[in-house]
Amino acid sequence: MEWSAEGILLSVRKHGENAAIIETLTAEHGRHAGLVRGGAGRRYTATLQPGNQLALTWRGRLEENLGSFSRVELVRSRMGDVVNDREALAVLDSARALLCVYLPEREVLSAMYHATEALFSVLATADARRLAYARWEILLLSELGFALDLERCAVTGAREGLAYVSPRSGRAVTAQAAGEYAGKLLKLPDFIQRQSVAPTRAELHEALLLTGHFLDHWANPAHDQQQTPPARERLMTLLSRTQ
Repeated sequence: MEWSAEGILLSVRKHGENAAIIETLTAEHGRHAGLVRGGAGRRYTATLQPGNQLALTWRGRLEENLGSFSRVELVRSRMGDVVNDREALAVLDSARALLCVYLPEREVLSAMYHATEALFSVLATADARRLAYARWEILLLSELGFALDLERCAVTGAREGLAYVSPRSGRAVTAQAAGEYAGKLLKLPDFIQRQSVAPTRAELHEALLLTGHFLDHWANPAHDQQQTPPARERLMTLLSRTQ
């Protein structure tokens, strides 16, 4: 078995004396791991940086084997976009961790790949990455089978004035329909409904409280996880601080 594709490096771990096992995300082959011989050596130091865009060739005797990457070439480095920006680095690490924990291995989820590539391409710009990351987590939930219905009110069917989300159903509700139950609902940040408005750090934190609720209550039980990955918690802590 053999395939070639472009992919995003999600994780690297040393294997033996000089090899490494890497996890990548591609549009055609999903989250896919493989051995890189010499991957722990200096030759690959700049290439095997998490988040980098790589040209890959994978080979395995059988499709289900771990296999190895015979070609790992740098297409685009993203470390320069995050090395001096704590928030950008935290977003990168959170996204990588969520993909490694929740995405099923080798399942083709091309929309998730393209959204991740788009997110990683705007890491250097605060407004763009905050808007992209909030939408990215909503897409992740959808790709995992836990789509939120944020298009219309669950009670009235209205598309305007959506202000809350039911913590049980994941469906949006207007402020008027929520009434006295508003305190029991999750807040829906306004920017999610407005396509061109980028969130502040505080507004992104608010949006991630929303998606985090469903990661905790829907995704974690389905994947036998006790909690969301620590990298996401570090991002939440950073966003909760004043700028």
